Amino acid sequence: MANYKATFILDTRGREESIDELVDGLKGELEGAGAEVSDTENLGKQDFARAADRRYESGVYAQYRISGGVDLPEKILEKLRLNKLISHKIIQRV
Repeated sequence: MANYKATFILDTRGREESIDELVDGLKGELEGAGAEVSDTENLGKQDFARAADRRYESGVYAQYRISGGVDLPEKILEKLRLNKLISHKIIQRV
């Protein structure tokens, strides 16, 4: 088992769900990929340092402490590859 810190930037434009519902839904997606989620943190909405698109200048940051096998990052990235809610994904081993 390896421990990871996964940070996601959520694109909430046009979403009717609350931020907490989206963060909890993403927790379920991570567990579906085989991760054991130990901690969830909503870091709130933050402006980007350099926005590539004027219509998308800020995003909601969500951070998860997860553990799983060595191949867990690849499984998560593959599962979330086409998810329109997530604009950026960062998974670090801690």
